Amino acid sequence: MQHRRLGKSAIYVSDICMGTMTFGTQVDEKMSLRVLDQSLDAGINFFDTAENYPVPPKEEWAGVTEEIVGRWLKTKNRDAVIIATKVCGPSHGWIRGSMRAGMTALDRHNIKHAIEGSLKRLGTDYVDLYQTHWPDHGTDYDETMETLDELVRDGKVRVLGCSNETSWGLMKSIEASERNGFARYRTIQNNFSLNNRRFEDELAQVCRHEGVSLLSYSPIGGGVLSGKYNDGKTPEGARFSSYLEHGGRQAAMVKRFVNERTLAATERFMAIAADADMSPVTMATAWSKQHDFVASTLVGVSHQDQLPEIFAAADLKLDQDLLEAIDGVSKEIMYPMG
Repeated sequence: MQHRRLGKSAIYVSDICMGTMTFGTQVDEKMSLRVLDQSLDAGINFFDTAENYPVPPKEEWAGVTEEIVGRWLKTKNRDAVIIATKVCGPSHGWIRGSMRAGMTALDRHNIKHAIEGSLKRLGTDYVDLYQTHWPDHGTDYDETMETLDELVRDGKVRVLGCSNETSWGLMKSIEASERNGFARYRTIQNNFSLNNRRFEDELAQVCRHEGVSLLSYSPIGGGVLSGKYNDGKTPEGARFSSYLEHGGRQAAMVKRFVNERTLAATERFMAIAADADMSPVTMATAWSKQHDFVASTLVGVSHQDQLPEIFAAADLKLDQDLLEAIDGVSKEIMYPMG
């Protein structure tokens, strides 16, 4: 397993990070603990969670994932494990936070309450990386960054990051931090995969010039790039199969991830992987890691049997011919997720 620095911070992490958003819903606690143990044994030292997990967010489930990770963490050497978690963004937009009666925001009140809750559930006195889960472009960035800076100064947080942020929002936050002398974002956690390469358009340049690392999530396109949704399949227990039953935002998300263009691109990517004698999951994970602006690629599973294909990407470097074949599909089927 390779290791990379989070932005210009002092923290080095494995270039594969185990995400935990399924822990407590799709994955029960017993299997969650096995996934965490097997990941650590495979050389992964970086684990990502959030106060809003598990998904889909519900008030009765709020914080369950952090509690599971916390019980596991108590059995490990805390210094050897890098823990990332997140504070909910505003609940008046595209998603409603599961915490604080759905009245979440990125103001001082919410951030202070969120970190105390996360530390208690995780059973630790600090988190290594604290991230804003989604942006609050209506809140003064000075207030958000000042409050986050206080958490760093208090020793409750080592490094700051954002998630699902735009180029404008990332630069706005950096400007606020630099103008006021606050701690700044060192990472951004955004969607990035073979089926969603939009990060390369603008945000990649921001990362390169501002010393911010991407933590790419959904490198397998929410499981789509495994091929399990091709040919009209809706496998039982799969994330998007269950999301179709929820309707609303979850159903809208399915249409973005699983559509005619994403499935067509996936079929092409699967053929490329087969010619290279590797799993499409392995290829997609390795591709994500093979970018200069990426520090770590976040993966997730609904069953421990999915781990070997992910672990196979640990030290894999895709050759130039394979990369060119992948680029050919991306040029022919541009932006399949919209």
